[in-house]
Amino acid sequence: MEPTTRPKAVAVAVQTSDVSDDAFESSLVELERLAHTLGIDVVARVTQRRAGLTPNVLGDGRLLDLGALTGGPGAVAGYSPPGGKKKDVLEKPTVGEPEATVVLVDHDLSPSQLRNLEKATKAEVLDRSMVILSIFQRHARTREARMQVEIARLAYMSPRLREANAGKDRQRGGIGGKGAGESALELDRRRIRDRIAELRHELSSVQRESDVRRGRRLEANTVALVGYTNAGKSSLMRALTGDEVYVADQLFATLDTTVRALHPEVRPRILVSDTVGFIKKLPHDLVASFRSTLDEARDARLLLHVLDASDPAFRDQLHVTEAVLSELEAGKNPRRIVMNKCDRLDEATRDALEAEFPDALFVSARDPKDVERLHAIIVAFFEDGYEEAELCIPYAEARRVAELREHGRVLEERFEEDGIVVRVRAPAARIAAARVH
Repeated sequence: MEPTTRPKAVAVAVQTSDVSDDAFESSLVELERLAHTLGIDVVARVTQRRAGLTPNVLGDGRLLDLGALTGGPGAVAGYSPPGGKKKDVLEKPTVGEPEATVVLVDHDLSPSQLRNLEKATKAEVLDRSMVILSIFQRHARTREARMQVEIARLAYMSPRLREANAGKDRQRGGIGGKGAGESALELDRRRIRDRIAELRHELSSVQRESDVRRGRRLEANTVALVGYTNAGKSSLMRALTGDEVYVADQLFATLDTTVRALHPEVRPRILVSDTVGFIKKLPHDLVASFRSTLDEARDARLLLHVLDASDPAFRDQLHVTEAVLSELEAGKNPRRIVMNKCDRLDEATRDALEAEFPDALFVSARDPKDVERLHAIIVAFFEDGYEEAELCIPYAEARRVAELREHGRVLEERFEEDGIVVRVRAPAARIAAARVH
């Protein structure tokens, strides 16, 4: 069986004066990685420095270059530039197969900009939000994630619907009708609104169940792994918990929050959660839809902010993640930066990063010694506020020993005439409660 040919695409971006060369290049590289995750190969770039996006996105010359790569005319018939005359562009036949059949734009486009680019290129045009939405749709596995993605996708598509049969009305009589008729476009948009309302109703019931489960964990010791997509959170999760969570070298491989106990287990148990990754220009509808999932980060007692130390753009990714955490009201939670994938760094680069980030933890999820060290640091964080005490529990109240085991660490246990003598490290409130009676 012959392998399926992957679609080829052109990456398009406009660099404005407020965007540095490094940030511009980083964003384009990220777009290409998103495309690769979606199963598309970027074969060319068309970029331009401008004050902002025009109705055709690019200037006339660069639009012609783009048309040459896709087999399109390179302009929009009848378009009138400011202060200019209308252009009458004849569609020229393409010589041979066009190099690309998809155009990926590293910006969010309005419906008219999308239409203009499609007319000029005769190719499928996807803006950045649509690329991310398509990846989310492909990777969503649970019912909750699929509903969240569908809500965001429908909210994105609604203003971008086009009239399939312009000028034709569908007659609707009876109460609520619009007299002369309702257009096909209006009907489609109403169906989308109804579907979004239906999905939100279903999602609210599913999220109530998630909220109940999360509420039960509020008193537990919880750690949330947060960070940019593909920083290695799931690999670190697997190493810390010993659980076979899904790991892939792709953007947004994880969309569903996974909660597992830290392994080897300690008492009280420490729960580790893996959250959906962040990215630059994450569509607002996706942030809103996944707010319930991201609440794991807000409610966690410790955040491990995972960074890919081998990625040259990790500083920019650090700021993006911090901005999203602030939006989720999780910015004030205790946090430790974890520089992951340090096995890919040379000695000089690692030394420089350790000097720049002296409080960060430098690890590799593949190194058992690094994982063991991180495990010890997590345990030490939760035990830092514990008190040590020796208690004598009457035999009739032996259940209190079990409670101390559940919520603290029993260091020593002796059976004496008056009862069970335990030396324990636990939160002060638990020790005080055990002393009552």
